[in-house]
Parts: sequence; structure tokens; C-alpha cells
Amino acid sequence: MVDFIYRLLIKDLKLNKDSSICGNHNKMGITNNMVDDKTEPDDDSVTSVSIAAVESMQTIGMGSFGRVYLARDSNTKKYYYALKKMSIGKIILTRQINHVFSEKKILASLKHPFIVKMYSSKCDGQNLYILFEYLPGGELFSYLRNVQRFPEITARFYACEVLLALEYLHSKNIVYRDLKPENLMLTKIGHLKLTDFGFAKIINNKTNTLCGTPEYLAPEVIDGKGYNKAVDWWSLGILIYEMLVGLPPFQEDTLINIYEEIMTGRIDFPKNMDFFTKDLIKKLLQLDPSKRLGNLEGGAKDIKIHKWFNDIIWDDVINMKITPPIIPKLQCTGDTSNFGDYDESDEEDQMYLNENNYRYLSNPLMPDSRFLTEHSAF
Repeated sequence: MVDFIYRLLIKDLKLNKDSSICGNHNKMGITNNMVDDKTEPDDDSVTSVSIAAVESMQTIGMGSFGRVYLARDSNTKKYYYALKKMSIGKIILTRQINHVFSEKKILASLKHPFIVKMYSSKCDGQNLYILFEYLPGGELFSYLRNVQRFPEITARFYACEVLLALEYLHSKNIVYRDLKPENLMLTKIGHLKLTDFGFAKIINNKTNTLCGTPEYLAPEVIDGKGYNKAVDWWSLGILIYEMLVGLPPFQEDTLINIYEEIMTGRIDFPKNMDFFTKDLIKKLLQLDPSKRLGNLEGGAKDIKIHKWFNDIIWDDVINMKITPPIIPKLQCTGDTSNFGDYDESDEEDQMYLNENNYRYLSNPLMPDSRFLTEHSAF
């Protein structure tokens, strides 16, 4: 409960709907004397996207390692991107080197309509940079918080797109491990994209790392005996519940109590929740991963054919033929009104790092990472 409330408080402090990039731009200097690793964007009108060819404009997000900026093509001023800038020193301090390198490697291998596109990456000796497509709709979390809970048709729409994204990742032996509304962002037309692949990992069998958001952790992650891609289907069950109810099903005052509740598997359902909704959530939140829906012989197909998705035409979902339930309100291509209002000073970077150090440095269950000796390969 504390962790979830903390997430809510952070959103309250940062959210400012009046912020927009449609007016004057606040340019932040990014050096261009870096080795570039380019990938091709899907937009046919853009043949390549080099970080050296974009200008950063204003902060649209902050994390433990640095900031995410709105960036714009410095030549045509026509295309907008999200530029993630990460301090190498902070990455080393928080022992997250492996996660950062894994994120870049995995993102470079992905191409899916419901997964954020990575265009290029760079390193200048002090910072690592990743250039992404810009998703002006902002976080699904903000929309959910504003209305408290989604109607079933809305929750089902987003669950469908998340399901297909996870199915794609699993087909490439990638476990996502950090599904939550904050990591789901909306495109300008309202479709959903998975973002933040810092905890994603390529696995052939099982892994043991304790990572993710406490309320979304599967029981096999907590017990430390090893887990596989089935943890993502557990998280999908938590997400569906949270979208419909407004809060995750497992909430307590401390992390230990949250973990204890998860291990019991007890779920309190609203009295007005229909049978098929409860049935799907129960089967996704099956304590035994060998019996969990999505991890059976039929894989993700078993989830798709569940009665809760009875009217869904999956070809229409993947081809984005279904009208999204929420269309972001945007004034222009570079509109940032769906993001928070951030102080551009370095002091806020240090404050944010200090606030988040405890989670990484005092948790003996967080994995150690190797020292960053080959960051130029980024």
C-alpha cells in the first residue's frame, strides 16, 4: 500500500496539464561528439534518426539515472522524439549496469505496434542516450487515476494490446517483468505501447532476480526459487484488476505484508464484477505457475479464447482497426500537456536520485552488476 501511495504522490507532485511545448521551447544542450548506433524508424518519410541530428527541448520525465527530454529534428523541425539521458555515474552507483545494457539490446531487436520504437543510442563518456519515438498521450496511469477505474470495455481494449505485446516478447524468449500502468503509454491516436524495458531479460529457462513493482510481483518471484515468463501473465491479471477496480488486489502497509498477501493468493472482488471477469483474473493469478493461464500448452492463445475476450477479433487488434476508448487531447505534434512540469535544474536530478537510492542500495535482494568498463559499446 505504501509503495502504491508513493507512486500516487509522485504523480500528484509532477502532473501539470497546462504544460505544453506548443509555445516557446526550452532547449537543453546535448553534445554531438559521440559514436552513433543508428536504427531505422518505421516512418517511411524518415530514412534514419541520428541523436546528433536532434535538439533536446524540455524534460518530460525523470528517473533514477537522469531525464527524458522531448527532442526535435534540428534540420526540418518536423519530427519529435523522446531522448532518454542516463548518467553513467548514477547507473554505477545504483548497480543497474546490466539492466541498462539489457534494455538497449532488447529494444534494438523489437518491432511491434504495441512496443515503443527505439531509433538510436549513443555514449559520450559521461552519459548514455537512447532515442525513442515520442508518445504524446502520456501514461495510462494518469488516465486511470483521473477516472479512478475504467469501464470494462476500456480495460478490455488495453488488455488486448498488452496481451499481444507480451505474446510477441515471449516468442522471442523475453520476459518483461515490469508491467504496470506507468509503463504503458498512449500514442497520439490512443493506442497503447509498452515502455521501460530496464527489467526485461532474455531467458531460455528460468531466472531468479527479484525486480519489478511490489504489487505486481508474482509469488514465484518472491519465493526466490526461480521463475519464467509466466510472471508476465500474473502481472496482466493484476493490471486488469487495477484497471477495473482502481487499485491492485494486494495492498498492505509494508513490503513484507504485501508479499505475504501475494503468497496467500486471496483476492477480494467487487460484488458487481461479473463471472467471466473474475474467472479470467483468478486463472491469471493462479499461485502455481504450471497451472496459470498463458503458461499452459496453448500459451497466450488460452487467454485469447477466454470468454472475457469472446467478442474480440484479434486480427483487428493487431492491425489497430478498433477505435481506442481514449483519444489524447493534443494541440500540436510536440504537445507535452500529458506530461509533468519539471524543473530543469541539476538540483532536481540530485533530489530524485537521493529519493530513489534506498530502493536500490539498501535492498540486499537486488542483484549486483559488473563495473561499467565498456560503456563506449553502448
